[in-house]
Amino acid sequence: MKTILVPVDFSEYADNALYMAANIAKREDAEIHLIHTLGFGDHLLGVPSNTMAADAIPFIKFTEMRFNQFIDKPFLKDIKLNVVVKKSSVLYEIADYAKEIAADLIVMGSHGSTGIEEYFLGSNTQKVVRHSEVPVMVVKRKMRGFRIEKAVFVCDFHPENANSYKQAVDFFKTLDVKMHLAYINTPENFKNSVEIEQLITQFFKHIERDYQRYSAEVQIFNAYSVEEGIMDYCKVIEASLIGIPTHGRKGLSHFFMGSIGEHVVNHSQFPVITFKI
Repeated sequence: MKTILVPVDFSEYADNALYMAANIAKREDAEIHLIHTLGFGDHLLGVPSNTMAADAIPFIKFTEMRFNQFIDKPFLKDIKLNVVVKKSSVLYEIADYAKEIAADLIVMGSHGSTGIEEYFLGSNTQKVVRHSEVPVMVVKRKMRGFRIEKAVFVCDFHPENANSYKQAVDFFKTLDVKMHLAYINTPENFKNSVEIEQLITQFFKHIERDYQRYSAEVQIFNAYSVEEGIMDYCKVIEASLIGIPTHGRKGLSHFFMGSIGEHVVNHSQFPVITFKI
């Protein structure tokens, strides 16, 4: 891992995300790119470019000043930082810039339980998650002294999740993090043990040579809901990071249809990282 991108709005949540990114950067000897977007969007499309550029100058200078204050933190010592200010919308600037710098990871802050509706669902965070070609880590709270030691990757083990699984394996291996696999069995989508084992075996048969061993490593966890099962399982194994697949522009994967995704982020005490299907 060489490059980490952190969108910044100068809030405490962005500070939490930056701290997490710094921990990873120090461990991997990676550099951090920080991006702030001014939000000059569609309503300015009719304005001459030279006029818009002139209008943006005061905002850019003020933002640069705020950046100087924002990155004056002891935990950023000895980390290579690159700061950039963009004029237009958050979604497109972040997605384009991530491609431009070949980012390996995007780390974003979240308001948590009090602001999840406005910040995660239908928000810039969710839009970035849907459009990003690289993993996106959503951080909710301050985690000083935090270290990722165990992670859980949860999916429904349908073939469409193979790419997300491979990304998760590579990511956690890079960070030297133990990855636990789980299938959450719920009354709403109940399957008996034989059906689940067949599903998991078929999943690994196409992507892992020693598929029987990998199939046996999946923990089948029974719960009343998927989100409840994820949280309970994480408590059981004392995981510090949750990995889930996402379906890109179509929204959360089939396994996380409806409100499951936001509940996981909303109630998780630890970061959630998404991997593109």
